[in-house]
Amino acid sequence: MKKNKVKARILLVEDDPNLSAVLVDYLEMLGYEAVHAKDGEEGFRVFSKNVFDLCILDIMMPKKDGFTLANEIREVNKRIPIIFLTAKGLKEDRIAGFMAGCDDYITKPFSSEELSLRIDAILRRCMINKNGSTVIKDEIFELGKYTFDTANMLLKSGAGDRTLTRKEAALLRLLCLHKNKLLTREDALLNVWGDDDYFIGRSMDVFITKLRKYLKEDENISILNVHGAGFKLEVKK
Repeated sequence: MKKNKVKARILLVEDDPNLSAVLVDYLEMLGYEAVHAKDGEEGFRVFSKNVFDLCILDIMMPKKDGFTLANEIREVNKRIPIIFLTAKGLKEDRIAGFMAGCDDYITKPFSSEELSLRIDAILRRCMINKNGSTVIKDEIFELGKYTFDTANMLLKSGAGDRTLTRKEAALLRLLCLHKNKLLTREDALLNVWGDDDYFIGRSMDVFITKLRKYLKEDENISILNVHGAGFKLEVKK
């Protein structure tokens, strides 16, 4: 099997010893560097002491579940992509996963090929450079009282700077590129999440609500819902 040109470092947090051993071997065969932690508490300790390009987290784990771990990881690093592994396939769990900031959600049992393709797609979307670090296209957008620095995922204003999550930054960037024009739901979902699944769309609505809150200090800026079509970042001159 062809190995990746970039040796990305992946943190795998999985309490099943047999599955974790198989996954570590498979990830290393693909050319990734895989580090395993057996539960959520150990996973956070390992994450805090190392640099990773991607996290793969089981949801149902002892000591600390995957959702809690994902939230703690996001407090430390808002950019790193997260994939959830779970035996549950309930719609509520998928929504909860995306709300916790995951980039993808794989239900057990899954094929090794599916996992490989999903990892590759996420890393490509994150634009992993030759050194394995995550880079974002360097753009500056002026939005009324705000300045949006895409490279550093910073929304700046006179009241201070706010660091956005990777998805918040990606979604705001798309809205800026379509300023005063329609951004369709399909385009937003495919560009930011890589899928236009209905349940991912539910989580996107939450991100839109967050962005509205971040921009609320300027009454000349609003994110409008265009019924049945998408959103429009309206900036009055």
